[in-house]
Amino acid sequence: MTVKSCLVESAPFAAMVAVELLDVGLTTLSKAAMSKGMSHFVFVVYSNALATVILLPAAFFFTRKKRPPITLPLLCKFFFLSIAGITLMQNCVFTGVSYSSPTLGSALANLIPAYTFLLAVVFRMEKLELKSTKSRIKILGALVAIAGSLIITLYKGPPILSPPAQPHSEPSPSTMLTATSNNWIIGGLFLATAGFSLSASIIGQAAILKGYPSEITLVSFYCLFGTIQCALVALIAERNPNAWELSPDIELISVVYSALFGSVVTFGVMAWCIQRKGPVFVAMFKPLGIAIAAFFGFIFLGETLYIGSVVGAAIIVTGFYGVIWAQSKESNDKVAKTSTTPLLQGHDVDA
Repeated sequence: MTVKSCLVESAPFAAMVAVELLDVGLTTLSKAAMSKGMSHFVFVVYSNALATVILLPAAFFFTRKKRPPITLPLLCKFFFLSIAGITLMQNCVFTGVSYSSPTLGSALANLIPAYTFLLAVVFRMEKLELKSTKSRIKILGALVAIAGSLIITLYKGPPILSPPAQPHSEPSPSTMLTATSNNWIIGGLFLATAGFSLSASIIGQAAILKGYPSEITLVSFYCLFGTIQCALVALIAERNPNAWELSPDIELISVVYSALFGSVVTFGVMAWCIQRKGPVFVAMFKPLGIAIAAFFGFIFLGETLYIGSVVGAAIIVTGFYGVIWAQSKESNDKVAKTSTTPLLQGHDVDA
């Protein structure tokens, strides 16, 4: 019984780690497809459209007897949720990177936990009690994790392990960050907007799932409305008809991967974890993706592993432990209060 409860408790953590692993693969494939000239506007439309084709039948087949009725106000909530989490977020990310650099995108993505925590406090999904030790540890852990991801992004330090042969030295992230085009400020604004949009989407999902606890239905309409919105954006922004042609190579592979793992699996797992652990828990895993990318680059791509990546990863793990420990203690306190209240009431009645 103890082993089973431990597995159930650790399932959201393992699921979010898997999501970040899949996201690293999506980033690699999408970069490869767009380096061949694929329009990011078209990429977003195709990937969300394929995800919708997979999700909608599954949602109606598996949840037709269990899900609450779908009303017009609920559809409006799904529509606005898609604007934030798909249309704005995905298009702003690719546009921001094209104006600036992937390094700046990684740096600004570290603000997502901070955005989400602030929005959760504003909408009273998280209690900010500075007198509480658990709240202070949670805030400190989030800041520590963000600091660790910034170290990985902006600082390399001396190399620890290097591949056998290096034809040329790699530029430092700080050099890449400052050596962008003159439009890097515009790119930074797009990327900051993307991070805030994702945080707003996470908060919106948490709010909707409280009254409509059907993750697969939410994700299905999320992708459906996102496809429609992104298609309208693409028709305006992409004037070249040839851009809609999909090559049966890395372009097709990246679209299928993005639909299956970037949308169906990722959105579904995130919604499931949001309902069980809250929005801040989900957002806290974003800095972890940077550490995973650094170590995967060394293992699979033969990139040099630097001291900054190791130190930053250790700091991220420390921050994660603080946040998760504080959240587990808060959950245990809530369970204890819930379990003791009926006993007290029963004692009063007997008295």
